[in-house]
Amino acid sequence: MPKRITLKHIANTFGVSIATVSKALSDSYEISTATKEKIVAYAREHNYKSKSIDLSVLHKKTKTIGVIIPNIMNSFFAKVFVGIEEKATQNGYHLISCISNESLEKEVKTLELLKSDSLDGIIISLAEETQLRQQYAHLKNAINEGVPVVMFDRVADEIDCDKVIVNDLEGAFHATKHLITTGCKRVALISVIDNLSVGKLRVEGYKKALQEFAIPLEEKLIVRIGKNEDFDTALKIILADKNIDGLLCLEESAAVNALRIVKHMNYSVPKDMSIACFTNGKLLQHLTPSISAISQHGKHIGETAATMLIDRIENEEQHNPFITKVVKTSLIERESTRIH
Repeated sequence: MPKRITLKHIANTFGVSIATVSKALSDSYEISTATKEKIVAYAREHNYKSKSIDLSVLHKKTKTIGVIIPNIMNSFFAKVFVGIEEKATQNGYHLISCISNESLEKEVKTLELLKSDSLDGIIISLAEETQLRQQYAHLKNAINEGVPVVMFDRVADEIDCDKVIVNDLEGAFHATKHLITTGCKRVALISVIDNLSVGKLRVEGYKKALQEFAIPLEEKLIVRIGKNEDFDTALKIILADKNIDGLLCLEESAAVNALRIVKHMNYSVPKDMSIACFTNGKLLQHLTPSISAISQHGKHIGETAATMLIDRIENEEQHNPFITKVVKTSLIERESTRIH
């Protein structure tokens, strides 16, 4: 079977960008007649898309969006994807979804794969390794090649594109404040996402709350647990300090494990130990006791990201400035924290 050629293949053949090929195939006035004739002739000769050029490669008419998320097991990203899918469907767009699995290499390869197809744009939340290494050339290249990109949640300031972010600092501030105002004297922070931009912002929110209540910062109460470290051991070590009476967990699975360990150590929740966490997954509602959580409104973030990308795709000629939208968090109070 003949290999299906792509926009990237045609671009490489003629030494031009994917955007140039797309414009040539859509008969754009921006491309010289000679270049258009060569590209169109080549595409027809190689049965590009196995359909007529006019129907299948007209720029921004594929109605297809690529979505790259770092972790499908995280309930937050699942909610975001639901929001993206609903808004895309409402506007007649289809999705190609991919998972980077927190790997820079996989993120780079996935982005290249998506660029090689006739996509209108890409929505992405960065892999943990990408943020740790701060390597963003693949994203800059995609944008320079004319691919509209919207980043959400985990973003990079170095990349000029539309973004949707959560006010993580504010969320952690309010959660810590809630623990303090409901009686906690010493609140420890448990982070398994210290390499991520969102993790660092949540730590800052925690510190801000301590400062507001004139509580001295104890660095030993900020517990950073790496992937290769044993979570149970690290938490048991910090909980050997019986004066700790509150836990702010920066990620949902950490809160679930913390509750298990706390109960095993015969703490009464929330009488002896209050627990709050990011993010508001369904599992937290069904635990005993149920866990208070910061909701990041994942579905709304997904809807917002999809709307921003579709607006960018359909109004590209307007060259509107890039914008960053900030979504506020909400604290959902449950049984794991005391009542005001």
